[in-house]
Amino acid sequence: MDAFKQVETFVSVAAKGSLSAAARAEGVTPAVIGRRLDALEQRLGVKLVTRTTRSISLTFEGAAFLEDCQRILNDLANAEASVSLGGVKASGHIRVSAPAGFGRLHVAPLLREFLEMNADVSCTLDLTDRVVDLVNESIDCAIRIGELPDSSLVSIRLAENRRVVVASPDYLARHGSPAAPQDLAAHNCLSLGQQRGWLFCGEKGETIAVKVSGRLECNDGAVLHQCALAGDGLAWRSLWEVDADLRAGRLVTVLDEFAAPTMGIYAVFPQRKRLALRVRLFIDHLKNHYGRPDYWVSSPPSITAPSITGRTA
Repeated sequence: MDAFKQVETFVSVAAKGSLSAAARAEGVTPAVIGRRLDALEQRLGVKLVTRTTRSISLTFEGAAFLEDCQRILNDLANAEASVSLGGVKASGHIRVSAPAGFGRLHVAPLLREFLEMNADVSCTLDLTDRVVDLVNESIDCAIRIGELPDSSLVSIRLAENRRVVVASPDYLARHGSPAAPQDLAAHNCLSLGQQRGWLFCGEKGETIAVKVSGRLECNDGAVLHQCALAGDGLAWRSLWEVDADLRAGRLVTVLDEFAAPTMGIYAVFPQRKRLALRVRLFIDHLKNHYGRPDYWVSSPPSITAPSITGRTA
């Protein structure tokens, strides 16, 4: 009996919930499906499925085996699609992680568009500001901002990220504008609690970190953004987050001449993991949009023309 057919049958039974449903889908009798499962379990030497007259349930070993089998079948389908005359067609499930704020504005909308274009793909999107463990949490692709430490991850640079110091016109009218980074000591700075400092370009072109303080620290950047809009102080935010407020005059940038070099926006994935077609196409979808001149509407050239390179992070 063909070993691959046994695996296909096992996946079908698990997906449909019964031998009879799997048999109807394939046009064979439930007895044929049962014999394939028996042969697979005998070959592996382990019980994969617990069967009753009305239902089936996966054993612990069966659940673990199912995940590997689904990935193999999806990879095979993607490989066949990529070389078929019918063109490339992605399928299967993708798990994506992204920073909460950036993910809401610049990942989720593009993900919806991607899913509309690829009807056979589904996705779990995890928006979190913690650094996820891609391998242990089974994440296919994570979007990260900032230079990446050496690790076992591979990264693709999607765009450049510039950070600016902003405040409301009302705050600056009441407290004045800082003329140099050291003047921040006299201002109420709204900062993330874990930040080591705000980054600026020093006199010799080096990057320096300036420790700031103020009456409010918060681990949610969206809260700091809203506080800056309310006139509570200065905030160091990414341009993609505050660009609309700058264009509308709700916020104003200061210390622009001391701005630190831009950081990267990356897609990262485990080095040892071969990218499934659906993941490759999703990364390309983000890269193509971020690279369009009209995507970052009023951003500077460094943001509108991202450098796209693959490297080990």
